Amino acid sequence: MRSPAVRMFRSLEGLFCVYKPAGVHWKLVRDTIETNLLKGVNATSAQPLPHEVRFLSNPNNKPEAAGGLALRAAAVPVLSKHPLVTGPEFQHIKVGVGHLLDASSSGVLVLAVGNGNRTLNDLYRTRTTREYTLECEFGTATHDFTQMGRVVERSTYDHITLDKMDRVISMLEGANQKALRMYSSVDMSSQEAYELAVKGLLGPDGKSVPILTGLRCIHFQPPNFTLEVQCLNETQKYLRKVVHEMGLELRSTAVCKGVRRTRDGPFTLQDALTRHHWTAADVMQAIQQYRSKKRSKKGSKTLTDKAVLQTCASVLSEHCQTNPLCCQRETTSCSQAQSPRSSQVLVKGHQSI
Repeated sequence: MRSPAVRMFRSLEGLFCVYKPAGVHWKLVRDTIETNLLKGVNATSAQPLPHEVRFLSNPNNKPEAAGGLALRAAAVPVLSKHPLVTGPEFQHIKVGVGHLLDASSSGVLVLAVGNGNRTLNDLYRTRTTREYTLECEFGTATHDFTQMGRVVERSTYDHITLDKMDRVISMLEGANQKALRMYSSVDMSSQEAYELAVKGLLGPDGKSVPILTGLRCIHFQPPNFTLEVQCLNETQKYLRKVVHEMGLELRSTAVCKGVRRTRDGPFTLQDALTRHHWTAADVMQAIQQYRSKKRSKKGSKTLTDKAVLQTCASVLSEHCQTNPLCCQRETTSCSQAQSPRSSQVLVKGHQSI
């Protein structure tokens, strides 16, 4: 029979995300959460101690009684199993970390507990994208592309307009889209490439150079401006370098004042636990919410697939009424449609007829 601590740990296995503040190393965040989870798990009520049978002397036994010493059987607790002897039931809980954030960055940080580490690895194999908000400033260049770095150049920025900024952004997007197609192992003229692009899963296999899948300016008031970036295989240093290169393209300089991750795959800022909620109870609730959201997403996808098949059947039924010669062939094809892919083929066939 599982102990309450083991049952609680099983309910903690999964994925969740926290909000990492700027100026805090990700290792400190992980260690803090590991400590809080250990406290929560080991604070559960302990199982009652097992008992064993021992023969004890009868306290009422008289020494002068005939037959010598009298013993009685008694059930006594096994003190070797006491928590004060064995220590806490859980000595260590493995907490895995997703895509890292450096010390000066903030935002969504995905974590995994126990068997959730395998789920975390599977998540990042699906070419998941991440989204950032970059706070930038024209007129300064530093040696490490951060605001706290050593200033190496100052320049004017009065000539920069929003139209010029949009042209530079378009140029960067075009170059990155070309890199996305180049590092993808899928033939761009195939149906598979089209389906992956529709689902937003088209991207490089495994490790590749950082790629920007989206870039736009959401605030422009020189010298300050804000960028929204969607990317793959990036680092925060690379994003700061992009801001520096944009400043050079605009015949000026620019520095990134802050990097904030707003989305990592399916996790957003609304799902992130703030520092005061890094407790075992809040983590358990966040993991349960992620599981329920994942199940509801799968259920909605199944309903969508069924709706596609029903639409295919109704379309072919109407077509059979107007074209009796094709009725038998189309009915046979529709009965063999067992997947969304086959339903797409049937709809294409109907359109060609």
